[in-house]
Amino acid sequence: MPALSAGLLVYRISGSGVVEVLIAHPGGPYWSKRDEGAWSVPKGEYAEGADPLAAAEREFAEEIGYPAPAGERIDLGEIKQAGGKRVTVWAVHGDLDLSGAQSNTFEMEWPRGSGKVREFPEVDRVEWVAASGARVRLLKGQVPFIDRLMDAVGERSGAVSEGAAD
Repeated sequence: MPALSAGLLVYRISGSGVVEVLIAHPGGPYWSKRDEGAWSVPKGEYAEGADPLAAAEREFAEEIGYPAPAGERIDLGEIKQAGGKRVTVWAVHGDLDLSGAQSNTFEMEWPRGSGKVREFPEVDRVEWVAASGARVRLLKGQVPFIDRLMDAVGERSGAVSEGAAD
């Protein structure tokens, strides 16, 4: 059975109509030097039969350190990532101040084979980026969520833009 994951893609629209999204960079030593193609929608796994939207809300709070913004959830559907994980995402409009963002942590042996267990943040940084920039920085399998968001926001808000390519 493939892993199931659910997340929230928080977005805002700048005064000039550029859609910006909140994305998260994974913590830990494997991701520390990667940028392009390494970021993710704040998300996490849930068990078969569990409520994926409740999981998305829980994981957002754990990875960002703030509850998810209130507002209408826009269902962006599900994608299957290259490794087989099925990811379901909702979008919500919000404008969070990220200055106090703090993720939960996990433990792993590091360096591998050393016998030393270290603690790392699950997410080491979060940023607001224009949708065009998110296309470059997100894991390749999550980029379709940007397309779906732009379609949904365009239908609701009229003239919006992804911003200039980064």
